[in-house]
Amino acid sequence: MLQINDEIMIHDWELTESFTRAQGPGGQNVNKVSTAVELRFEAARSPNLLAPVKTRLKKLAGRKWTSDGAIIIRVEDTRSQARNRDIAKERLKELILQALIRPKRRIATRPTLGSQRRRLAGKLQRGVVKSLRGKVKDVE
Repeated sequence: MLQINDEIMIHDWELTESFTRAQGPGGQNVNKVSTAVELRFEAARSPNLLAPVKTRLKKLAGRKWTSDGAIIIRVEDTRSQARNRDIAKERLKELILQALIRPKRRIATRPTLGSQRRRLAGKLQRGVVKSLRGKVKDVE
């Protein structure tokens, strides 16, 4: 069981771990031991997450979200299988905690009269500068 916060707990049936051989340098350890962890969390079927949290989680997960509604986190950072399992669970926990944060609603505001005047004055000044870049006429 994975404790996310005071209200949310992820049950063991929602998590599936599989182990494979890690890539990269490491000598004989890489060739013999399956240390890479692939953690699969059935997010779409989870009863502990509300619908808005699931939609934010899907957006945050990006490519980690599968078509059947699961999140797959692959970790092969260390040479220890146990440490990789802990890192994968920690990354899942951080992802869910980010999805729990409700974004603030944007309050529509209008620009002030002073800012409108400053913007128009700046545009007028740029227009004057650009008009002075033209050909010089001889006045005789």
